[in-house]
Amino acid sequence: MNNKYLKLFNCALELRKDFFKDENTTAFRVFNSTADGITDLTIDYFDGFYLITWFNSSIYQNQTPIINALKKTRNYKGIYQKKKFNSNDKDIDNISDFLCGTQAPSPLIIKENGVNFAVHLDDGAMTGIFLDQKDVRKRIKEKYSNVNSMLNTFSYTGAFSVVSALGGAKNTTSVDLANRSLPKTQEQFKVNNINLVNQNIIVQDVFDYFKYAIKNKIKFDLVVVDPPSFARSKKRTFSVAKDYTTLLKDVIQITSKNGVIVASTNYSKLSMREFKDFINTAFSSLNIQYEIEELYTLPDDFHVISKESKDNYLKVAFIRKF
Repeated sequence: MNNKYLKLFNCALELRKDFFKDENTTAFRVFNSTADGITDLTIDYFDGFYLITWFNSSIYQNQTPIINALKKTRNYKGIYQKKKFNSNDKDIDNISDFLCGTQAPSPLIIKENGVNFAVHLDDGAMTGIFLDQKDVRKRIKEKYSNVNSMLNTFSYTGAFSVVSALGGAKNTTSVDLANRSLPKTQEQFKVNNINLVNQNIIVQDVFDYFKYAIKNKIKFDLVVVDPPSFARSKKRTFSVAKDYTTLLKDVIQITSKNGVIVASTNYSKLSMREFKDFINTAFSSLNIQYEIEELYTLPDDFHVISKESKDNYLKVAFIRKF
């Protein structure tokens, strides 16, 4: 069994050999679940450190042979893990994210297309950056950021805001409900030597912020909207399947004329056609013209069985509002 895993890992790494040569990007996916041969298992690479994510208890039971095989692939500094399943086993739940090798600094500074990002490999369920958006961030920085004002909703640690500021945006606003989004976003700006004076970081329910912005006729030249597939707060429940069109209607109203909306979802059960239908419904209901300038799905390191398969979950549209 160990040899089976080793063979799969070596094949996956060979497929991504060019990524290891790129000094401007030091974090990427090296093993992507079913498409690389093991369902419910992913492995990401963060500048010499591996991060294994287990998505169910069945694959986690093979932890020892999988880790032993991974150790035999290429040189690494350390190996970490994230468990994305409910084990009902305190012994499993309390196991450290750090597995072996050398512990990573906290934060670990990685590069993505020349931009610095602070990641934390042993700090809860997430690291501080979603690697699947690397191509989208690159495009925003290169083409869409030379604006007066940019709004980043569901901003997490502010990665879209960082690339917008580096790309020329005179002012960015990042909005997220989580209290930790404030220090985490400040950290991302600081590791890129970006002055915080023109970077607004707001801890607030995004939907409440929309109401405020609409009421006060605040508009932005560039708006990024990348909500979770499902979320529940004290005030409301949100799901992409039911509420994305309503969400987009709010976004459209606070986007300047000729401004751009970067609409994104990682909801795997939604097809690109259905996603485009959501966009059309939102604009049509407001009687506003638009054009989808670019579409993005998962980057090349997120190897998928086919472009049309459900594992190609990411859907991003760059939309020009007229």
